[in-house]
Amino acid sequence: MGISLTTDRLVVRDWTPDDADDALAVYGSTDVARWLTPVMDQVVDAEAMRSVLRGWVEEQSALLPPRGRWAVERREDGKVIGGLGIRPLPPYDEDLEITWQLSPLAWGQGYATEAGLALLRWVFTQDIEEVFAVARPKNDRAHAVAKRLGMRWVGETTKYYDLNLQVYRIRPADLPDNRP
Repeated sequence: MGISLTTDRLVVRDWTPDDADDALAVYGSTDVARWLTPVMDQVVDAEAMRSVLRGWVEEQSALLPPRGRWAVERREDGKVIGGLGIRPLPPYDEDLEITWQLSPLAWGQGYATEAGLALLRWVFTQDIEEVFAVARPKNDRAHAVAKRLGMRWVGETTKYYDLNLQVYRIRPADLPDNRP
């Protein structure tokens, strides 16, 4: 799809297999993998991460905007510190979900919110009326990011991924500064 979104500190861009080492710091971390929905096994080494990234790159070419997965790169040093995604929620035919994952070394610096807002602003230029996020009940960091993105809690459900999850929703008017 080839999007590139730039913020003050970050670039949201397509993944490449060359991102494997940095991506492993995210998806190879038990502190990240344990919260993923749907459950994704912790990636064990750089070659396994490269294989996952190749799959994501291949899948990306067949997805209709705004669906996809992107790397979050820090502008100051070009280091990939996380990933974002827009994908359909089960049963995969109506609602879109935003996902974010960051390396634990990048937590607490506002990167997830900054990258997530950039992605949501772009998503809402693609004729999308609302986006959801789901988080496990005890994933306090995810709940905090959802709220900072301007998302509103809409309830709890077990209909996604066979897990008990908290559901958040955002519409264009809910974006901070109300600028899609």
